[in-house]
Amino acid sequence: MGAVLVCVAASAAGTGLRLSAVSSGPVRDLAEADARVSLEAVVTGDPQVRQSEERTMALVRARAERVRAAGRPITVRVPVLLIGMDPAWRSLVPGQRVRANARLAPPRHAELLAAVGIVRGPPQPLGEPPAVQRAAETVRARLREAAAVLPADQGAVLPGMVVGDTSRLPPELAEDFAAAGLTHLLVVSGANLAIVAGAVLAICRFTGLGRRRAPVPAALALLAFVVVARPEPSVLRATVMALIGLLAFMSGRERQGLPALSAAVLLLVLLDPGLARSYGFALSVLATGGLLVLAPRWRERLRRRLPGPVAEGLAVTAAAQLACLPVLVMLTGEIAAASIAANMLAMPAVPVATLLGALTAAIAPVAMPVARLTVWPAGLAVGWIIGVARVTAGIPYATLPWREGTAGAAAVLLAGAVGYLLWRCRPLLALAAAVLSGVIAAGVLMRVTAPDWPPAGWQYVACDVGQGDAGVLATGPGQAVVVDTGPDPDLVDSCLDGLGVRSIPLLVLTHPHADHIDGTPGVRRGRSVGTVVTSARTNGKEDRHLAELAVRPATAGHRWRIGDLTLEILAPATTGPALLSDADGEAVNNTSVVLLARRPGFSALLTGDIEIDAQRALLPRVPHVQLLKVPHHGARYQDPAFLAATRATISITSVGEGNDYGHPAPSTLALLQRLGMRVYRTDLHGDIAVVPTRRGLTVITRQPRPGGKIMRACCRTEGR
Repeated sequence: MGAVLVCVAASAAGTGLRLSAVSSGPVRDLAEADARVSLEAVVTGDPQVRQSEERTMALVRARAERVRAAGRPITVRVPVLLIGMDPAWRSLVPGQRVRANARLAPPRHAELLAAVGIVRGPPQPLGEPPAVQRAAETVRARLREAAAVLPADQGAVLPGMVVGDTSRLPPELAEDFAAAGLTHLLVVSGANLAIVAGAVLAICRFTGLGRRRAPVPAALALLAFVVVARPEPSVLRATVMALIGLLAFMSGRERQGLPALSAAVLLLVLLDPGLARSYGFALSVLATGGLLVLAPRWRERLRRRLPGPVAEGLAVTAAAQLACLPVLVMLTGEIAAASIAANMLAMPAVPVATLLGALTAAIAPVAMPVARLTVWPAGLAVGWIIGVARVTAGIPYATLPWREGTAGAAAVLLAGAVGYLLWRCRPLLALAAAVLSGVIAAGVLMRVTAPDWPPAGWQYVACDVGQGDAGVLATGPGQAVVVDTGPDPDLVDSCLDGLGVRSIPLLVLTHPHADHIDGTPGVRRGRSVGTVVTSARTNGKEDRHLAELAVRPATAGHRWRIGDLTLEILAPATTGPALLSDADGEAVNNTSVVLLARRPGFSALLTGDIEIDAQRALLPRVPHVQLLKVPHHGARYQDPAFLAATRATISITSVGEGNDYGHPAPSTLALLQRLGMRVYRTDLHGDIAVVPTRRGLTVITRQPRPGGKIMRACCRTEGR
């Protein structure tokens, strides 16, 4: 009890001092006044790139040391978060000193920050970063260079597994790792440090160093590894625990895993109270606790029926996954049902990739030709892990939906308690098995009897890709024109798979915002893509997705005829300067390609994200159509005359559920209804298919459940 009270008092004192430092003083006062200042700061963490619908920004944690406001310099020492809009912010490294002009604001959340600084321009470096950080960045850069000889995916994953560098990781591959429950392999954790420390200890013992001297080189190797990998919360926890373990090993005392973990957590939280709010830190601690508490018992029981290595791997994987499950559900609202199998299959390759990758990182700065040789076997191991991730992510029901947040975590814990009681009571277990069998049988029956998808004769489908656009126009068996690709490669890929699309003669990317172009890699998966049309006034951001494809700018008035489908570009005009950046979201939206699609019995106007200015410019040439794809996800800035001029009877808004933009706006929905249009939304209706009939257009909607099955279909005929 005395020890507990001491720890509580220490944590309260440390947290109170930190809160006092950041919640009072000149920097917080300036933030409360929304002041513009010139500040000098030292970068304390790697920049984190965040991409929204309209811009890309870098979040940089730093320590403000000098602030100048109203011509008066003030010396301070408080943590701040800088949000940089210029691409130069993404290249900063920890320890680098910079100067910038920023507008300060108070932090929105309960974080140990004195202020948040919004910076429009580039940072002004003040000297070089510390020598240690320059050396660390050299190692990371040389590892990336050595890994460049591998296939692209392997070269992107290997630096992540070795030093936590995921700067080149494709978003779709990161999604596959997440769906397979293998994301932990892309960050430096206790597993990496254990592998490195174990290898160094083995080498030391082999070369004749005794028990007391061997941990010293291992500790130095760990510290060097941490400098290169950056001191993230999970790395700090694993490092402190490993050093405590090495100290116990050197002193000859029996190593106690749980006390070492507790000591590591206590020490780190006292040093940095902000770790108590870090989900990454919590997941790391929970996984280690599961390995220490649950894995040994499960391993002994499994060894009675399974070979030793299999029992070991299954126990370790299941224990770590189960311990982390409540927090993972709280964050994602999903249960990775296939993660245990994926981790079991990937486990043999992890030490090989980590050790050979670390060896390559050590060799690359001094002998790049040798590093390019050692990286090849590491790449083979990484290739196996990537294959496991992709195959697992493609399995139906690999992830199951669950309620997110605290309620979801509580539900998981309750389900675990019920499962434990059922396991202990055989009659109840038999009853639960019978109920589960009935649920599975019902699911199979629903799948067999569900309406066919896609509906016969479909002409247009708005894919449910979240907060973004992806439309598909049928042009023949297995063939379609795709207009925009949404923000997520997996979602648009799944939609096209469901429609049976294998060939895309024409791909139109209306404008270079992430929610319209970042799904392009998913469109290209296993499909042939012909011509790609982009806005004539683009800033070129979509080019990174279009390697080896034929790209042409949109020309107003240009027409295509594919089968009986005619496509005509109505906007944008080719006159005017090309966009130089995406800083002005409205300007980018107004350069969207506007497409008119016609065939017998069907017509549609696909409008991208054009806003009021572009709508008014197009008003004299607005055609009468049956279907309108509502501009800009139903945002409130719409020209009523433009919408009325289309005379459409059906409107489709492609929008993400619970998005932060307030799309679609209630005023826009009310306007569409007043104009006599039937309103359909992907956030409510899922995938939306349009089928011509003798009486007009029939709309069929589908809300997929996990695995892509139809949960609900509804139909309505829209006559002229």
